[in-house]
Amino acid sequence: MCICVDCRWVDRCQAYHAVERQHGVAHLSAEPDLEPKAPKIHISVMDLPDGQVGVEWDVRACDSFEAEAGRWQRLRPGEVVPT
Repeated sequence: MCICVDCRWVDRCQAYHAVERQHGVAHLSAEPDLEPKAPKIHISVMDLPDGQVGVEWDVRACDSFEAEAGRWQRLRPGEVVPT
């Protein structure tokens, strides 16, 4: 799971913005202004039905991470938290 959903900087972070782009989802911010320190992005490749391939991106560690439980959910109330 991406640690960004519980990070104080999720809506301002350039790394999370890249993850959103890879997942093809709406951005929390059109122009994030925070360049995170040493984000570690885990990329998983998986087989999907009909010979398709899926790619999952998750930030697993980041020196800029500041815990704020539920931050993403407060920014997008009523939406399902990405996993």
